[in-house]
Amino acid sequence: MPYRWSSLRRSRFARAVSRRLCRNSALTLSWLVLVAVGSTASAAALTDSSSSMGVSKEIHDTRQFAMVGAIFNGQVSSSGDHFCTGSVVDSAGKDLIVTAAHCVTNGTGPLYFAPGYHDGIAPYGVWKLDHTTLDPHWTSGQNPDYDVAFVSVDALGGRQVQSVVGGYTLGIDRSPTSTVRITGYPEVDDAPLTCVNRASSFSATQLRIACTAYSGGTSGTAWVTGGTTVMGVIGGYEQGGDTPDVSYSVAFGGSVEALYQQATASS
Repeated sequence: MPYRWSSLRRSRFARAVSRRLCRNSALTLSWLVLVAVGSTASAAALTDSSSSMGVSKEIHDTRQFAMVGAIFNGQVSSSGDHFCTGSVVDSAGKDLIVTAAHCVTNGTGPLYFAPGYHDGIAPYGVWKLDHTTLDPHWTSGQNPDYDVAFVSVDALGGRQVQSVVGGYTLGIDRSPTSTVRITGYPEVDDAPLTCVNRASSFSATQLRIACTAYSGGTSGTAWVTGGTTVMGVIGGYEQGGDTPDVSYSVAFGGSVEALYQQATASS
């Protein structure tokens, strides 16, 4: 299993399996909204008076975060299982998401992306993942400094995912002490958590942020600064961290920019 897999989380995983087995198999799916909501999603502010810095809260109205979605192993159904998080990034092909490399190391054959997913509902459709672009440093040795992936997403209903939900801008060489929002999907829940805090340097190549309850499933969660710009994703050191309250990311620099250019050229 990807992301922070330790004895601390085995009980969480057991509860997640139990909940999915008991969940109503007739989950409601909304396949495609014909109005793009990128402007709404990009308006998600970094300041949030209803929660404290570093304290996560669960959200069930995901319209502000439509560009963020759960990655499922299998279709969104009672047998589906979301295990990582991805976010749409702006690209010429309008078909690209960013996530952690360890989420897609084994390919995308059975994987689907559900932007804005909550409570068994996929309000913007369920999108099949297609081609993955990984850095050779990751594929050859799973170097944690290259734990980033860009993945193209197949069209749905004749439209590309970015045309429906919008896309974040890729941020390179941003300040390691930027204030960021992270919004991701713990595998034990069917709604995302969101949290705002200031990031910090963990090393020359890794960033760190303290936000509560980011357990298994939140790998690939985008670190969004300024409301519109992705400067990291949960991953890297210990595939994102060895405790749920502290998360890590590769510091997006030249290698991530080159990977993005490779991904956009092939999409």
